[in-house]
Amino acid sequence: MASPSFYFAFFLLSLAFSSACLLVCGEEDRTDIEVDTQFLLPNDACSASNKGTLSSKKASLRVVHRQGPCSPLIGRQKRISHEQILIQDQAHVDSLQRRVSTTSSLGEHPNLDGLAASAIPARNGHSLETANYIVTVAFGTPKKAQTIIFDTGSDVTWVQCQPCVGSCYMQQDPLFDPSQSSTYTNTSCSSAFCDELTARGCSGKTCLYGVQYGDGSITVGFYAEDTLTLSPYEVLPHFRFGCGERNEGIFGEVAGILGLGRGKPSLVSQTYPKYGEVFAYCLPPTESSTGYLTFGSGYPSSTKLQYTPMLSEARAPSFYFLTLTAISVGGQQLPVSPAVFSKGGSIIDSGTVITRLPPTAYAALRSAFRQAMSVYKSAPALSILDTCYDLSGYDKVKIPVVALYLGGGVKLELGEAGTLYVASSSQVCLAFAANGDDSDMGILGNVQQRGLNVVYDVPKKVIGFSYGGC
Repeated sequence: MASPSFYFAFFLLSLAFSSACLLVCGEEDRTDIEVDTQFLLPNDACSASNKGTLSSKKASLRVVHRQGPCSPLIGRQKRISHEQILIQDQAHVDSLQRRVSTTSSLGEHPNLDGLAASAIPARNGHSLETANYIVTVAFGTPKKAQTIIFDTGSDVTWVQCQPCVGSCYMQQDPLFDPSQSSTYTNTSCSSAFCDELTARGCSGKTCLYGVQYGDGSITVGFYAEDTLTLSPYEVLPHFRFGCGERNEGIFGEVAGILGLGRGKPSLVSQTYPKYGEVFAYCLPPTESSTGYLTFGSGYPSSTKLQYTPMLSEARAPSFYFLTLTAISVGGQQLPVSPAVFSKGGSIIDSGTVITRLPPTAYAALRSAFRQAMSVYKSAPALSILDTCYDLSGYDKVKIPVVALYLGGGVKLELGEAGTLYVASSSQVCLAFAANGDDSDMGILGNVQQRGLNVVYDVPKKVIGFSYGGC
């Protein structure tokens, strides 16, 4: 009998093939998906993908789920329960909504002298406990590896640094020591780069940065420059980042954040001359598989990209906005006006777990999904997920195809990885949730992005999607 890992690898291949076929094999009108329930549960073995790796792209990083078997943090951190993940995801979403709905007027530079954090706006960052996906890069000369979260909703890249003033949280990698790097320099307070920061201050003539996240976590320290190594082939001199000397919060053993937002301090903006403000990623379809994060125009794509307009809004200039126009379930479009989706706008975010919809749209989605799944036994709600099923008695089940319609005529048909949140075989839930009001900002979360190649082309103002990414 073949091993479970063989079946799991076969499942991933078949999932990738079936996703790719949605466009190239003429199955656009498929109404349901047959799912083998034994493959819904997590696997203990890492199944690495070769797509998007260094062999095909120099500026490429391997992306892994922070709690999966491919993670370098495995065994070093306590696994978070599904209930806690979803509670924290809601805190993350709440902080994103506050950033959009409230205008921050900083006026003069906040007083961060002495690395005080009291003046940092609480909406400057967002909750990071649920940021699922991590990469490993290196800072300094000689280079020191650091495992960090990559986040499309953040601009400032930062890592914890020695010496810690007050406190540092526990992390897997040794703290970065700037005194041991021959290429490290602090940024002057008179520098234009210091003025690019949202929360900034001065210690003498040296620039300070500060970020306070939605869950109360903070990082404060010196805004600096040093060499950033993305891969053996890609070394970025004079990269600007935060060298955090006071860091408080629960960051799950990661060393810091890689900021991929649209603001000037972000990696995307800083590397414009080299990569042209273009990057792409594929989030692993399961916790036990791998994905990639690549920079520049040579991103991998196994199928034709569909492009949707990348929008901007003054209320949140760092976010990547797009237009969600409709949703279908089982081939039938929901009776929801496009005006419902446009009322609060929508963003795509790598740090949000569960996609958030206007309550009117979510109610229609939930009703249609429940009707299609009526033959299966209901299960108790899982935190914010209110449509769950007990599938423990089935070898195979059929779920309706959920499709998202985006601006530019893009249609994204979601497979089981993008539709279901699996706590156990007896609690398999629809991976969508409602916002508090139709006027709240919609969010395309990372569950719905699993397995897709997602391309961000800032100069062309488009976001591309293709199937079978990793």
